[in-house]
Amino acid sequence: MITRREFLQASVAASAIVGISGFGNWSRLAAQQALTQDQLLQFDDFGNVTLIHVTDIHAQLKPIWFREPEINIGVGEAAGLPPHVTGADFIKMFNLTPGSPEAYALTYEDFTALGRTYGKMGGMDRVATVVKSIKAARPEAILLDGGDTWHGSMTSFLTKGQDMVDVMNALGVEAMTSHWEWTYGSERVNEIVEGLPFPFLGANIFDVEWDEPAFEPYTIFERGGVRIAVIGQAFPYMPIANPGWMFPEYSFGIREERMQEVVDEVRGQGVDLVVCLSHNGFDVDRKMIGRVKGIDVILTGHTHDAVPEPVLVGDTILIASGSNGKFVSRVDLDVRDGRMMGFRHKLIPIFSDVIEPDADMASLIDESRAPFRDQLEEPIGTTEDLLYRRGNFNGTWDDLICQAIRSERDAQIALSPGVRWGTTILPGEAITREDIHNVTSMTYGACYRNEMTGETLKLILEDVADNIFNTDPYYQQGGDMVRVGGLAYSIDVSKPIGERISDMRLADTGEAIDAAKSYTVAGWASVNEGTEGPQIWDVIEAHIRKIGTVKLEPNTSVTVTGI
Repeated sequence: MITRREFLQASVAASAIVGISGFGNWSRLAAQQALTQDQLLQFDDFGNVTLIHVTDIHAQLKPIWFREPEINIGVGEAAGLPPHVTGADFIKMFNLTPGSPEAYALTYEDFTALGRTYGKMGGMDRVATVVKSIKAARPEAILLDGGDTWHGSMTSFLTKGQDMVDVMNALGVEAMTSHWEWTYGSERVNEIVEGLPFPFLGANIFDVEWDEPAFEPYTIFERGGVRIAVIGQAFPYMPIANPGWMFPEYSFGIREERMQEVVDEVRGQGVDLVVCLSHNGFDVDRKMIGRVKGIDVILTGHTHDAVPEPVLVGDTILIASGSNGKFVSRVDLDVRDGRMMGFRHKLIPIFSDVIEPDADMASLIDESRAPFRDQLEEPIGTTEDLLYRRGNFNGTWDDLICQAIRSERDAQIALSPGVRWGTTILPGEAITREDIHNVTSMTYGACYRNEMTGETLKLILEDVADNIFNTDPYYQQGGDMVRVGGLAYSIDVSKPIGERISDMRLADTGEAIDAAKSYTVAGWASVNEGTEGPQIWDVIEAHIRKIGTVKLEPNTSVTVTGI
């Protein structure tokens, strides 16, 4: 990662773009160990265009705990670069103060202690306050939603995303793209899209039958005397990472050549600024904008990265805005003579105890949750451990999920998908039904139980590992490693596919996995149509009710080398 000084020098030398991040102001504030709303929202207006970016909210309407990853390995050219820097290394790279609010917001270091000090983050009523503040200063600011918005909570599951649709409409979103939205099925997606007051963008979404664009690829705004094209890029791996039978009418893909065609098309219409609203994931976007010419700003999503300063790729700035409503990005741009001349950026942390809730949004949220409140808030058990998900190989939430699956489904081995969504619970807190849904709620949550050979298990692990550790970002799908219970293995992330996984053993006995032998395996989130079994949240709830208090042993089942 280049330093801020190198960034400025390279920018001026290359293209006369002058940029600065407002993160420095936040860092100085953090050193004071005192937060106020005015300080968090302070921003020196700049230029003539303002973009506001939110992404990967995953239907979290209320303030949440969310621990950032401890392990986020970058491979190939991405090794050691953001977002593949965590903890103390992240703090050092961005010159943060350990124990400060920004260290808490952006890393996993001392998460429990700092969480008790600085409180929860997010809450769409707080996000509304931030958006209204920016709009008060910059009435023509454009609010863009990077997708993964309608999915990820119990209320979004029960309302088929309607609670989030209503909230985002009230927030004033002006364009969005998509990913998990499609897991409600194409009929439901189209039903919602028909009623949206803003475009649902996807330059890379095609109709399967006619092989033609199926949704608006872009929209053009005229703001501040500037013509701005916003191009949407939906998650490219939909039929692979999610059940293709839920949206068989559509195909996706990175479609790099298509993106270049669309950029050329809008440039031909005389736009002054080209923005890509993307759900590709950080590394995929970093590669794509190194090959597609003419994009000025890319607002990335999917991989849940919170990076406090823009990354410069050629003449393009790459902005990552975190997840779960923890952050809002504001980007002010100086656009003159048909080009971006400079920018000012701030990743605004949504400290929910500091930012005043917007009354109208708070009322809307409470109204949407009211019919389900008793179900949501019912305590199921308690935890003595910090329950979190993020990390390349394991999280304590998934350790608990695997434990529940093995116990309730009487399986030797449990598999849990390496999805990156899922909130955190602090030690000593109650585990509510809503908490369980926050890490499991999906439209294909059946907990299957079947027999798999050792050979099949290795193929699964190898395939998922390649989705994460292939050195070509275009072969990465952006999740984390499948979580395992009752199974131990070694992984060398530097090896090619088929050679990464070794020393597979039954964790309980140490017995080596036999390629020809069958094992009882249970898991959830199968993309296969017709998968049978109880819903995963019911499996977990039954298990927690039996044990009462969650106490987990340290997970040492995965040995990682090649870093």
